[in-house]
Amino acid sequence: MYLGALELDVLLGDVRSLAEKRSMMEPVLGDLHRMGVSAAETGERERIRRSLLGVAAAGTDVDLLHDKLDECERHVAERHDLELLAVRRRIFGPED
Repeated sequence: MYLGALELDVLLGDVRSLAEKRSMMEPVLGDLHRMGVSAAETGERERIRRSLLGVAAAGTDVDLLHDKLDECERHVAERHDLELLAVRRRIFGPED
């Protein structure tokens, strides 16, 4: 079994409150969940225009796991209402 994790550092567009930020992040997280991964806002929760998203997935084929994480990264990067600043990826395998 392999476990994959993404950490996505994003800058939000025109957001003026934490409530606006939450309403903007809910559809992003919902889309990621529909892709079959676990996703949550894992950092920068009190900063209005920044967010850190955590994405996790498990699989038996490391190549398919990379493909799934690539799909998630592309989905966030293609959004027009935020800017993807950085991505960190980790894959854990049977030997870890």
